[in-house]
Amino acid sequence: METAFFTYPATTDIRTGKNFMNLSFDNTEVAFAYKSNKELKQAKWLFNTMDFGWLVALGTRFTPFLMKTGLPIDGLVRKTIFKQFVGGETLEQTAAIAKTLEEYNVQVILDYGVEGKEGEANFERAKEQFIKVINYAASQKNIPFISIKVTGFARYELLRTLNEAPRLRSGVHDHEAETEEWDRLRERMYDVCEVAAEKGIGVLVDAEESWIQDPIDRLTMEMMEEFNHEKAIVYNTFQLYRHDRLQFLKMSHQIARQKNFILGVKLVRGAYMEKERRRANEKGYQSPIQLNKDASDGDFNAAVTYSIENLDNIAVIIATHNEHSNKIAAELLEQKGLPLNHAHVHFSQLYGMSDNITFNLAKAGCSVSKYLPFGPIRDVIPYLMRRAQENSSMSGQTGRELSLIKKEMQRRGIMK
Repeated sequence: METAFFTYPATTDIRTGKNFMNLSFDNTEVAFAYKSNKELKQAKWLFNTMDFGWLVALGTRFTPFLMKTGLPIDGLVRKTIFKQFVGGETLEQTAAIAKTLEEYNVQVILDYGVEGKEGEANFERAKEQFIKVINYAASQKNIPFISIKVTGFARYELLRTLNEAPRLRSGVHDHEAETEEWDRLRERMYDVCEVAAEKGIGVLVDAEESWIQDPIDRLTMEMMEEFNHEKAIVYNTFQLYRHDRLQFLKMSHQIARQKNFILGVKLVRGAYMEKERRRANEKGYQSPIQLNKDASDGDFNAAVTYSIENLDNIAVIIATHNEHSNKIAAELLEQKGLPLNHAHVHFSQLYGMSDNITFNLAKAGCSVSKYLPFGPIRDVIPYLMRRAQENSSMSGQTGRELSLIKKEMQRRGIMK
């Protein structure tokens, strides 16, 4: 996710001259009201550290290795990067954070942050864990969604093989063993979505690499057709840094209209850009990634607009750290005379990042959540390393976080 570095002025309707919305993402008093002075100082130290690219590169390279050796670095990780970006090691430990967020009208998307492990037994355990998370979310007032990865309960090579199968879209495949494995995957997915539908909890299906995405899209659309009737239960994730995803969104919407179900849409820019470009270059095919950031931004904002213009049967989650994109969505709702907390519109940012967006959206009356991963500290290390790399490499992200934290510390009179 990318971040703009300024606040856009209110939009003016040319026809009426009416000024819309004075939403600002610079209000640090609102953004950090939930943090104590000590927590603010800790966040400043962490983002200062992540501002050194060489240090992040060393840390992300050696931390996973050091964790595997059994060296006692758990405490350091737990008090720093784990505390900033993760809700806890268990479901129960997320409760305190969820309760705090609820006080500020911010909801939670729960994510079991453990990376997928191969083997049917592990796939079944992952399915049961997802169901456990759904049941827990249903017992809380503040958790309307959970996030899942299909690679959590599917063999990676199966998805890659099916992605390349020319007859996949017709539902036929050459190899009986893989057909049976696909059927087991569909049963696991159905079991998860069925419990979610019973409990009224949304299931956000993460996007993955382009070379395994087609079967994930197909499976997710099947689940939407089954469960997205009275309300959106299942959501597919559209990575708009791919140049084909805006058209895929529109195509998915046409299918939803034809088959009379609500299209669940989670809009993100994307998470695999360098990997995608490297693989395309190595294998000699056209990269699925947009040519530049402007193209990604353009398609993302067009997807936001398209979704809000079709809220009769699109439910959209705008999951971005880009201030301009969030503001576009909020202003579109106001221009159309729709409530900012429209049942089919939700905003989301990662826990530990972009509090200026999340809490100011909530203050304005939008439905907004923090994406809150949890899991044993050693199991969520891959997630934490991605967050460190993202903040270090994302243009201006760490600097933006630091400037806002320093501004709030100055306002509180605790800046040294």
